[in-house]
Amino acid sequence: MPDFPYADRFTVNRVLPERGRSREEVLAELREMARAEDPTWETGKVSGTMYCGDHEHYRFLDEAFGLFAHVNVLQRDICPSATKFEGEIIAMALDLMHADAVSDGEPVGLVTTGGTGSIIHALLAYREHAAKHRGITRPNFIKPETGHPAFDKGCHLFGIEIRRAPINPQTTEVDVDWVADNIDENTIAIMGSACNYGYGTVDPIPELGELALSRGVGLHVDGCLGGFVLPFAQELGYDVPLFDFRVPGVTSISADNHKYGYSLKGTSTVLFRDKAYRNAQYFYLPDWSGGKYHSPGIEGSRSGGLIAAAWASMVQLGREGYRNYAKAILETAFAMQDTVRSHPELTIMGSPTFCFAFRSDEFDIYHVADAMKPKGWRFNGQQYPNAIHMAVTRPQTQPGVTAAFAADLAEAVEYAKKQTAAGAAPISAAVYGGVPGGMTDEAAQFIEGFMERMLDTQQSLPPL
Repeated sequence: MPDFPYADRFTVNRVLPERGRSREEVLAELREMARAEDPTWETGKVSGTMYCGDHEHYRFLDEAFGLFAHVNVLQRDICPSATKFEGEIIAMALDLMHADAVSDGEPVGLVTTGGTGSIIHALLAYREHAAKHRGITRPNFIKPETGHPAFDKGCHLFGIEIRRAPINPQTTEVDVDWVADNIDENTIAIMGSACNYGYGTVDPIPELGELALSRGVGLHVDGCLGGFVLPFAQELGYDVPLFDFRVPGVTSISADNHKYGYSLKGTSTVLFRDKAYRNAQYFYLPDWSGGKYHSPGIEGSRSGGLIAAAWASMVQLGREGYRNYAKAILETAFAMQDTVRSHPELTIMGSPTFCFAFRSDEFDIYHVADAMKPKGWRFNGQQYPNAIHMAVTRPQTQPGVTAAFAADLAEAVEYAKKQTAAGAAPISAAVYGGVPGGMTDEAAQFIEGFMERMLDTQQSLPPL
């Protein structure tokens, strides 16, 4: 990433311009940047990131967003459409997660700003519910090591002790016995993934559900990644274990509209088995001088455009549309996994779904990433053990992508062998999942520096 992108092509705004530019000029600049960046993922060689990849669908969502972009969903008396959109998004998501099977609660939900938003709302709900009903003041929460870092972030923010359960290295699923041994009187909830980001595997949710019920704790299922694929995989006959509200003990589920729900970034749902959990995280301030303040979630003002676009995507695609896309994605993912398995030097991690990771005992797998990067492939590197991660999305379902993957992977394996024989170190590394070698002081400084480059642009402006 350059120190300051586009400095060589466009005006750099060091201060707010005294006089504004024409709309045509501004839009022309934006179009040029978009035209430069879109081809990097349109090839289908980028893992995850762009889950839809259909510009016609994006234009449809843009129009839906634009009609309500200026709306603040807090003002429901002025814009009652927000209530329709949000209520129906929640109802459709609950239906997808088989909330009709619930007989021991009143299923409800929230629309949030993304996967992290859904996760931290669930954590807040469990903390407040446990404080109110169980008197817990020193809460702890148990997640598999493979659980998304948003759980760690939320626990850090809310003063919840996080306990990380190990996984079975063969299956990549959580060690349920370890979870059972580490639940105590201050545990507010446990979680499992459907599926986890790293390996695309589903934790044993029925076993976790039995454990949660027997110990009187909540069970959150993180379906942020798989929530809009796995239900349709089950309908298509794929061997996907139960993970939703049909499992007794599951008390909440997160599912991202802005991933495989094919909505715009900034929309997700968190669903609760019973409204007592959701209502526990409401915030009230009835004695404020500005009026009686109340907030159903952490955020205050939100754009109605995102909710409108999420609703539009769901009702336009319908079950058939989602099912057809899921079929193409799963077929592509399993074809790619077969390609990986055709190389004895490579090993698939666990029994994955549409998202998978592979490693090697013969060479450093990052050599493979190095060889494929010049050909346009962008993988996420993982660690402990080193692995390459591929989340299959709709761009990968384009004709020719799986064939290109097979050809390029074969060449990359040969490259990795030669580099290993020569004693060369790879260039690629695990970034999303962490920094190679663990969180040393040097690693922390690297991460801080990387984030500063994204945010503190004033420091990296080109000279006058």
